[in-house]
Amino acid sequence: MARLGSVMVEALVLEEGPHGVLRRLAHPFWFQALGCVMGMDWHSSGITTSVLGALKRGLLGREHELGLTVCGGRGRHSRKTPGELVQFGERTGVDGQALARTSRLVAKVDSALVQDGFDLYLHGFVVANDGAWTVVQQGMDPGRRQARRYHWLSEGVRSFVEEPHAAIEGRPWGEVVNLTDRRAAASREATLELSREPERVLRELPRLRMPAHHEVRKSDVFLRRLHGTLAAARDAGPRDFPELLLQPGVGARTVEALAAVAEVLHGAPCRFSDPARFSLAHGGKDGHPFPVPLRVYDRTISVLKQAVSAARLGRTEKIDAIRRLDEQARRLEGTVAGPQLEEHIEVERALSHEYGGRDVSGPAQPESKQQLPLFSAS
Repeated sequence: MARLGSVMVEALVLEEGPHGVLRRLAHPFWFQALGCVMGMDWHSSGITTSVLGALKRGLLGREHELGLTVCGGRGRHSRKTPGELVQFGERTGVDGQALARTSRLVAKVDSALVQDGFDLYLHGFVVANDGAWTVVQQGMDPGRRQARRYHWLSEGVRSFVEEPHAAIEGRPWGEVVNLTDRRAAASREATLELSREPERVLRELPRLRMPAHHEVRKSDVFLRRLHGTLAAARDAGPRDFPELLLQPGVGARTVEALAAVAEVLHGAPCRFSDPARFSLAHGGKDGHPFPVPLRVYDRTISVLKQAVSAARLGRTEKIDAIRRLDEQARRLEGTVAGPQLEEHIEVERALSHEYGGRDVSGPAQPESKQQLPLFSAS
């Protein structure tokens, strides 16, 4: 995950710069899709910890090159964030003390001004070399075993105490005292003590509601988008990647995973309303929708690294081809037919051992082989 995350960030920096990466991390559906394509349990609150941890490890030592630094983390690591930001300031000349104050203030807002029953346990602070930042925090309601994620983006913050969030995502439970709502200005001005009165319940932001079930179901995936991705990989991939497909070990399955990665890199925000779909690229470590195909995963990383390295030298053919996979998938949506979701997952499970499939229980075992249903024009 650290290797794939770092090369995807590198590709995004080439395309959109460090600020583009910050904007994407601040988008909750994109963040969830990133975790899915990296192989984390698609529906799990652990995606937040895993994505931030993988990016922190993957970018370590490359902060100056990529212009991004990941600070903080879960539990005790979150409490180290201010000190890490002070050190960041010493390296870059940015006011690290001001960033450390921002880190503490953001945590205080989401624990005190937004009183929703979720206790913060994770604080990730991603900062660009010029001081722009994104914060991703997560809280847990231990009684219901549900998580809520809070996204911040510095360029959108006009006030830390009035509608500062880029998004708040999580299943709604009970009443929420949201004193960051603009309609709570009178309450904020009237007292230094935070009100806990139920009549202060104001509004709730749109949220990404992740189901409790582990398996990926038809209701979790826009099937026409999946068919577009599969068709782009099988029909367009060989045409756009002739040199790539000559490399040992790279075939249609790798291009299929690359098509999903391409959408995470280049897709519009509306494309991430079904993040479960991206778990079909590299599976999940809990075995849902299928074990992580390590050989495909490694090839995805290898292809991306080669494309990014070539692009840095001015040779953009491979990275442009990856972008075209996303464009072709969108064009093919609604014009191709393909397997039902259950059939697709069943085939992936049957072939998992051939791809080096593995989940938390161990290596995938051979099953009876099946032929993947063919696409047909409609």
